[in-house]
Amino acid sequence: MKLSELKVGQIAKILSLSSKGVIKRRLMDMGVLSGEILRIEKVAPLGDPIDIVIKNYHLSLRKNEAEQIEVEVIE
Repeated sequence: MKLSELKVGQIAKILSLSSKGVIKRRLMDMGVLSGEILRIEKVAPLGDPIDIVIKNYHLSLRKNEAEQIEVEVIE
Protein backbone atom coordinates (compact mmCIF):
# COMPACT_ATOMS: atom_id res chain seq x y z
CA MET A 1 0.00 0.00 0.00
CA LYS A 2 1.20 3.53 -0.71
CA LEU A 3 1.61 6.12 2.04
CA SER A 4 -0.72 8.45 0.12
CA GLU A 5 -3.58 5.92 0.60
CA LEU A 6 -3.52 6.00 4.41
CA LYS A 7 -6.13 7.80 6.51
CA VAL A 8 -5.55 10.19 9.41
CA GLY A 9 -4.50 8.34 12.56
CA GLN A 10 -3.26 5.22 10.82
CA ILE A 11 0.14 3.85 11.82
CA ALA A 12 2.37 2.14 9.29
CA LYS A 13 5.82 0.69 8.79
CA ILE A 14 7.87 1.82 5.78
CA LEU A 15 8.71 -1.08 3.47
CA SER A 16 10.49 0.67 0.59
CA LEU A 17 11.02 3.85 -1.41
CA SER A 18 10.45 3.69 -5.15
CA SER A 19 11.76 7.20 -5.83
CA LYS A 20 15.24 7.78 -7.22
CA GLY A 21 17.92 10.41 -7.21
CA VAL A 22 17.51 13.69 -5.35
CA ILE A 23 14.00 12.96 -4.04
CA LYS A 24 15.06 9.62 -2.56
CA ARG A 25 18.12 11.19 -0.94
CA ARG A 26 16.00 14.03 0.51
CA LEU A 27 13.45 11.60 1.97
CA MET A 28 16.19 9.43 3.47
CA ASP A 29 17.90 12.48 4.98
CA MET A 30 14.60 13.33 6.71
CA GLY A 31 14.39 9.86 8.28
CA VAL A 32 12.08 8.16 5.78
CA LEU A 33 13.85 4.80 5.83
CA SER A 34 12.75 1.17 5.52
CA GLY A 35 11.60 -0.19 8.86
CA GLU A 36 10.64 3.18 10.38
CA ILE A 37 7.21 3.54 11.95
CA LEU A 38 5.07 6.57 11.10
CA ARG A 39 1.62 7.96 11.86
CA ILE A 40 -0.60 10.06 9.59
CA GLU A 41 -1.26 13.28 11.49
CA LYS A 42 -3.18 15.41 8.96
CA VAL A 43 -4.14 15.44 5.31
CA ALA A 44 -4.97 18.72 3.58
CA PRO A 45 -8.50 18.98 2.10
CA LEU A 46 -7.26 18.35 -1.44
CA GLY A 47 -4.86 15.61 -0.28
CA ASP A 48 -1.68 17.68 -0.61
CA PRO A 49 0.35 17.96 1.63
CA ILE A 50 0.24 14.98 3.98
CA ASP A 51 1.56 15.58 7.50
CA ILE A 52 3.19 12.58 9.18
CA VAL A 53 4.94 11.98 12.49
CA ILE A 54 8.15 9.99 12.14
CA LYS A 55 10.94 9.73 14.73
CA ASN A 56 8.92 12.08 16.99
CA TYR A 57 8.84 15.00 14.56
CA HIS A 58 6.33 16.29 12.02
CA LEU A 59 7.11 16.01 8.34
CA SER A 60 4.96 17.33 5.50
CA LEU A 61 5.15 15.44 2.24
CA ARG A 62 3.71 16.23 -1.14
CA LYS A 63 1.23 13.68 -2.44
CA ASN A 64 3.58 12.66 -5.27
CA GLU A 65 6.33 11.97 -2.70
CA ALA A 66 3.93 9.94 -0.52
CA GLU A 67 2.95 7.87 -3.57
CA GLN A 68 6.56 6.67 -3.82
CA ILE A 69 6.64 5.24 -0.29
CA GLU A 70 5.43 1.67 0.15
CA VAL A 71 4.07 0.93 3.64
CA GLU A 72 2.44 -1.81 5.69
CA VAL A 73 -0.43 -0.75 7.96
CA ILE A 74 0.10 -1.64 11.63
CA GLU A 75 -2.98 0.04 13.16
